[in-house]
Amino acid sequence: MRQAEATVISNNKIMPGVYLIWLDCTTLTPEAKPGQFVMVRCGDGEKFQLRRPFSIHQIDGKRLALLFNVVGRGTHWLSQRQAGDSLDLLGPLGNGYTIYPNSKKLLLVAGGIGVAPLVFLAQKAVKQGCSITLLLGAPTTAQLYPKNLLPPKVKLITATEDGTSGKRGMVTNLLPDYIDGADQVFACGPVSMYKTMNALSEQLPQLKSAQISLEVRMGCGLGVCYGCTVKTKNGLRQVCKDGPVFDLDDISFPTHHP
Repeated sequence: MRQAEATVISNNKIMPGVYLIWLDCTTLTPEAKPGQFVMVRCGDGEKFQLRRPFSIHQIDGKRLALLFNVVGRGTHWLSQRQAGDSLDLLGPLGNGYTIYPNSKKLLLVAGGIGVAPLVFLAQKAVKQGCSITLLLGAPTTAQLYPKNLLPPKVKLITATEDGTSGKRGMVTNLLPDYIDGADQVFACGPVSMYKTMNALSEQLPQLKSAQISLEVRMGCGLGVCYGCTVKTKNGLRQVCKDGPVFDLDDISFPTHHP
């Protein structure tokens, strides 16, 4: 983990309310692993002293990309950064995804902005000779991550809640059709998606060992403040330090499911 100054290369809106920012950040990129995150100081002055966590979205040499949704003052400030501006980063942080040596066929499941860490994972997996199928869900076509930004060898399958692209419904509806033959399953999305996957694991036991990335509010990102504690079958764990990646079967979800 290092504190580093990064220079903005580009910052573009690629979907409604969603930005892709590329940074020149030589000191952090060599150590970064898929599923890890960085803490970014968003804003100037006393109102913006807390850092915000962002999944590492892509790595290209010394360049690092972040994908983020504008949801408040901090991310609005970040969306206004322009080429040449400097950002204060801390990272890479957390424990990321693990591709097992014998895994060749990977199934990735992304709910909305949850695609953020999975693109970096796909990049690494393609370089290792794995075949990748990405199940991508969103409310409507306009909120689907652009296919042209994915590694070219990734097979993309989409689902939209309004049926404007791919299969109508939630991305989890696609799982029964694509999970057979997958050596590993990786996912990132809202807790509601994980609850559905947990329920489906009774019929699709391959999901029990799915590696999921939890997205929660963080204070420090260093395991000091205990603000991101979650309940697991092995006791309380901190998302920033013990995660953000956990096995689906390790997380204690409520007994009811959506």
